[in-house]
Amino acid sequence: MYAFNSCSRALPRPKKHIAQDTETGLRRTLSLIALYGLGNILGAGIYVLIGAVASTAGNFAPYSFILAAMVAGVTAFSFAELASRFPVSGGGALFIHKGSHKPQLTRLVGLMIIMTDVVSAATITRGFVGYVQVFAPVPKTVAIVGMLALLCGLACWGINESVVTAALITFVEVMGLLLIVWVAFRISPDAAAINLGTLNPEATSLDAAIDESRFSLAALVSGAFLAFYAYIGFEVMVNVAEEVKNPRRNMPLAIVIAISLATALYVLVTWSALRVVPAAVLGSSDAPLAMVYEVATGESSYLIAGISLFAVINGALIQIIMGSRICYGLTREGLLPAWLGLLNGKTRTPINATILITGCILLAAVWLPIETLARLTTALLLLVFTLVNLALIRIKREPKPDHELFEVAAWVPVLGLVTSAGFLMGETWNLLSG
Repeated sequence: MYAFNSCSRALPRPKKHIAQDTETGLRRTLSLIALYGLGNILGAGIYVLIGAVASTAGNFAPYSFILAAMVAGVTAFSFAELASRFPVSGGGALFIHKGSHKPQLTRLVGLMIIMTDVVSAATITRGFVGYVQVFAPVPKTVAIVGMLALLCGLACWGINESVVTAALITFVEVMGLLLIVWVAFRISPDAAAINLGTLNPEATSLDAAIDESRFSLAALVSGAFLAFYAYIGFEVMVNVAEEVKNPRRNMPLAIVIAISLATALYVLVTWSALRVVPAAVLGSSDAPLAMVYEVATGESSYLIAGISLFAVINGALIQIIMGSRICYGLTREGLLPAWLGLLNGKTRTPINATILITGCILLAAVWLPIETLARLTTALLLLVFTLVNLALIRIKREPKPDHELFEVAAWVPVLGLVTSAGFLMGETWNLLSG
């Protein structure tokens, strides 16, 4: 039996066992699911977007991450129960299908989630370009095509191999973030200012150009809207539920662990970075954490830039896996063409879907800037989260299943619906009035 705070409870463990995979389905092999989700959250967030969030929210950037975590956390609990009820591929689209029983709505939401996945992976891919150019002036298109070709091949190779790789990279990512915190607190702000002026003579004018009016509730919320993208990852996890060992227990637990650890790291790293580099200067960098390391140590940023490359590669790999699994799940429901759900006889992976998703990511990454991609991803995802919370509200009115279930209180999906919809409307209002 297990429980998480006062908003959740576990039903008694039944004697019935979960059906095992068959030769025609996906392999149930994952046991590192918490690292899988954490790796995607970290790769998609702090390494790529800390500069953009700092540019928007200024010195309130850490609080923007906290606000975004509160909004994401409520919906994460809704996803945890739904993953416990329906531990199969399909994710949010499948959950909405179970709650609405409307195939057309499910198909629309499924396509929306796939679009979110594509735009999210494109955001990460653009972040990759900024860090790879620390080492060499590689043309943007060459860097993007090379990385995506490599990751497409790895995703086609097999889910177990892909996620073991992702878990190892996650460990490297966390060590990189802790290194940033360590070096940032070893140097005094005055010494950091001297280093910054030496490395970047334009930093003083950039810092002085900050508009004090940006340090407001509107700036905080706008920064949180952008920071919300950094929490993408827990909903990715449920799309490989069919390949997780003991998913009814491990999936909810992994979601809670991943989002909690990510929040702690985000806040700590953001505070550390702003201690060394002013918000406006941090926002002007294409490789923000590399800049923080260089200013804090006075040394080359190759080490942290290399770790950052691993982080963004990891995030993109997981997004490719996610998109292909959504396609697979929807084809089994008859909502997408059958050829997208075909599994390779040897690797048991949906290769057609993987190649299609990678191609779409390539187009988005080449054409759109990183902040536009991040805001578009957040808007699409908040809309999906609103519908997922609504689906859980309806599902909880139905008779409970007889298998082991992670269950949240009835108010959790209601709060998730209100916060997701309210957050989306608030940002829309900011854009229209600004």
